[in-house]
Amino acid sequence: MPRIEIELTSTREDGSWTWRAAGAREPRGSLDGTLLPEPASVGDILRVEVEQYLDGMTVTAVLPARDERSSPVLLELLDRGGEEPEVTTRLIGGRRRRDSDREGGRRPRRNERSSDGRGGGERTERKPRGKGRGGSSPDSRGGGERTERKPRGKGRGGSSPDSRGGGERTERKPRGKGRGGSSPDSRGRRDRTDAPARPRAPRLRPRRVHRKAAIEALPAEQRLIGRILLDGGIPGLRSEVNSQNESARDAAEPEIPAEILLTLGERLLPRLHAAEWLDRADAAEAGLAEVDLRDLRSVVVAAESAARDEAARALADQLRIGLAERVEREHETWLAEVSQVLGEGRVVRALRLSSHPPKAGAPMPRDLLDRLSGAAAAGMTADTGQDRWGTMLDAVANSPVHQRVVPAGLPAEPGEELLTLVRRLSTRVPTIAAAFGVDPTPARSGRRRKKIGS
Repeated sequence: MPRIEIELTSTREDGSWTWRAAGAREPRGSLDGTLLPEPASVGDILRVEVEQYLDGMTVTAVLPARDERSSPVLLELLDRGGEEPEVTTRLIGGRRRRDSDREGGRRPRRNERSSDGRGGGERTERKPRGKGRGGSSPDSRGGGERTERKPRGKGRGGSSPDSRGGGERTERKPRGKGRGGSSPDSRGRRDRTDAPARPRAPRLRPRRVHRKAAIEALPAEQRLIGRILLDGGIPGLRSEVNSQNESARDAAEPEIPAEILLTLGERLLPRLHAAEWLDRADAAEAGLAEVDLRDLRSVVVAAESAARDEAARALADQLRIGLAERVEREHETWLAEVSQVLGEGRVVRALRLSSHPPKAGAPMPRDLLDRLSGAAAAGMTADTGQDRWGTMLDAVANSPVHQRVVPAGLPAEPGEELLTLVRRLSTRVPTIAAAFGVDPTPARSGRRRKKIGS
């Protein structure tokens, strides 16, 4: 339970006392006089435990006062009398020799043994080794003639003659996957050239200036209701009231009047929504040139019901004009980017860009549509790999030329994965589906429709 400090303000005839928060006007309320210690007087400061409800606070217990110390608690610092220096340093080297190496008593390292095999007596001379698991001469990587190495046995440092340890190096074949590269028939659906060229636009991040001001303007007993309304609306308030009423029934206490609080919430909600919209509108005005268009559109649409005064309506008109100008600029940039990417031969990237126009309903110029459909058809041939074929098909199905593309050729033996993709996208690309012998049929939804009367 939360704990606060209260100040007793007056006493009543029935034995109860009124109180307020110590040093403030709010919150305030009343408590049962039997909870107070004897003697109690007006102006006493007490520490209490409270329970917070929608209609106010209830004092449940009075806590004992804190013990006042007569003198501050001091910590004693013990002097060690100069046993250790004030600053200590320790140097640790990575590959430097130890002090014993300088004195001539260096320990034999790994792979370095003495003549008698125990580490004493005359040491054998070590041959220089290069970096790597198998070891090589110092000039093995810098060019020149490569020295022949003797095969070593199995272990951490060696391998058989025909493996990595020695002998002639065999030519490595390109790998299909991995960091080193990819073969021409790699199975990746997306190519590096098809990666998005522009970063995503930042999302709207409004502050809570108007929201906090609207909460502070409410009476103290309504602020909690306002916060619940801003977080969950009327359903959130109804759920909170039902939860507290269940707790009250379990404790045999009177329930909260739900209808009164819901009526109050319906009256407060438009004012709170207007404050929340003002926060979003201020953030949209500040980021009008870079914020995501979806967020800007949502703010402009919400202004129809949230702009309540003249200043808010003027701000909504300014946002509407700025959004229209921004969409026009984005549309021109989008057309130029599609044309540029298509000229670079990045057909899949151009198809994917064409499927996301900034200005909904604006047609693409006919010459650009012809270029796009021609490039897509030329990229779908009998010699194209089936993975690439599927990537092209997916990009075509979501582009504005999905019904205009006639592939230049089909795979000789299409795999089941490609055929499944054709069946799934058959309604979007009916011409391509017919070339594969697939009837355009809508995909089945996972939900079952209920029969009438069931």
